[in-house]
Amino acid sequence: MEVPSAKHETMHRRLTPLRVLRGLICLLVLLLTAFMMIVYCGFFSTVVLRLFSLHYSRKVTAFFFSSWLALWPFLFEKINKTKVIFSGDDVPARERVLLICNHRTEVDWMYLWDLALRKDSLGYIKYILKSSLMKLPVFGWSFQILEFIPVERKWEVDEAKMRQMLSKFKDPRDPLWLVLFPEGTDFTEQKCLRSQKYAAENGLPILKNLLLPKSKGFNACLEDLRSTLDAVYDVTIGYKHRCPSFLDNVFGVDPSEVHIHIRRVTLDDIPLSESEVTSWLMDTFQRKDQLLSNFNSEGYFPLHGAELNLSTVKCLINVMLVLVLTGIHSQAASRSACWKNFI
Repeated sequence: MEVPSAKHETMHRRLTPLRVLRGLICLLVLLLTAFMMIVYCGFFSTVVLRLFSLHYSRKVTAFFFSSWLALWPFLFEKINKTKVIFSGDDVPARERVLLICNHRTEVDWMYLWDLALRKDSLGYIKYILKSSLMKLPVFGWSFQILEFIPVERKWEVDEAKMRQMLSKFKDPRDPLWLVLFPEGTDFTEQKCLRSQKYAAENGLPILKNLLLPKSKGFNACLEDLRSTLDAVYDVTIGYKHRCPSFLDNVFGVDPSEVHIHIRRVTLDDIPLSESEVTSWLMDTFQRKDQLLSNFNSEGYFPLHGAELNLSTVKCLINVMLVLVLTGIHSQAASRSACWKNFI
């Protein structure tokens, strides 16, 4: 893999008519295939199969939806030519893990699909996310099928719902990648100033590149799932040359590079009591803050090159599989409609 360098960088790409057209076509394909996967595959795997077995329902759901989710890394890495550069620990495939990640922008969570795809866990990734996202058309429906955990970001409201959902994730036979953003919201300079002011007034570390983490949700995840987890992944994401928006991703103008640093932490290295977990999380975010400061000055994280590039052949086979499934479902729906009209 090419070593990233601060001296040789791919600059911001212009939004050309060709990029707009290509992005709109890709987005249309993603939306149409998502709708068909939800209506047909999603109904079968999450409603029909769940009547007989929750475990096999999740396995079938993971198969179908990992195929669809894999279209996004294909868009990012193969069509838009965004370099996704991994660093840190080389983590095993198919572990049951809790991931804690910094939250730079609205699309951080989408780039975790690039890592999960390489670890054969794409269909098992779940997010703790703000409840308003569950109401999005098409995407929100898939979030519900994939058992994402919605939160209002008010612990007195969220605790009961979160623990109820966590209780469903304890079967060690089911792979699990549960993603939590402890900052609670995406990073902005204004939010950072408020966070720093609060830290100064309460004797907490003053972070330059992150917001102070909230520990309640993280502690609840550990309390409920600790005995069934293999590890916690401390994930740090950095972008060149600016943090992208959703449309930047679709049109391929930014980012030119996404850098993802992973630190694998065993459960034995994380304390048990809530107060000690809070201190551990704060120490972890101080470490992440320094890591991001170094990234901003050097242009890369240490120990880069931990993961291989995606296989273009496998990506194309996956695209064909999704398109074939969508075509079969569309044809079946059309024939069913014609038969009803005939009757």
